[in-house]
Amino acid sequence: MSEKMDLKTVKLEVIQKIMNVSTESLLEKIDNLLEEELIVGYTAKGYPLTKKDYNLRLEEAERQIASGEFISQEDLEKETENW
Repeated sequence: MSEKMDLKTVKLEVIQKIMNVSTESLLEKIDNLLEEELIVGYTAKGYPLTKKDYNLRLEEAERQIASGEFISQEDLEKETENW
């Protein structure tokens, strides 16, 4: 089988297992795992970002801003004039 068929088969098997789950707590765990692991965006270089990765990047950006590690729009525009 091709890789696409294998992935399709795995997805169907997971769906069948989820359909047989009878406890809300397990469904919540599955939902939380999916929320953290699904791709929610991509970096400027095209690398996928999970929700967890995205939030870590936001926290880092906030830390950098709080510590003054950034360049203002005005300074950036001045800098690009010399390119």
